Amino acid sequence: MSAQNLSAVFPVADMGAAVKFVSAVLGTQPTFVDGDRWAQFDVNGGRLALSGTDREGDGPSVMAKVADLAAALAPVREAGFDVGDSVEGPHETRARVTGPDGWSAVLYAPRG
Repeated sequence: MSAQNLSAVFPVADMGAAVKFVSAVLGTQPTFVDGDRWAQFDVNGGRLALSGTDREGDGPSVMAKVADLAAALAPVREAGFDVGDSVEGPHETRARVTGPDGWSAVLYAPRG
């Protein structure tokens, strides 16, 4: 099961300040903001996301969209890597996976 797209995700303490900063740096406004929970910027086919109160960890991570979360998590588990519990968000179902060096990725499938 291959990823459909990738996003870099950065946790933030103050969503308003972070959106203002990233908007100034990138020279564009966010394409999606969900209050203090989440914001994302889509630039030339790439995505940078900010996770506020809705996050899977306290460090930066990679987020990969998949069509079928259970199918995407199966080979990660079979390879012996740590797979967190699935979490239902308002827009997606997601699970955090941790690699051998301790950094994480979040696999997610859109809801409905």
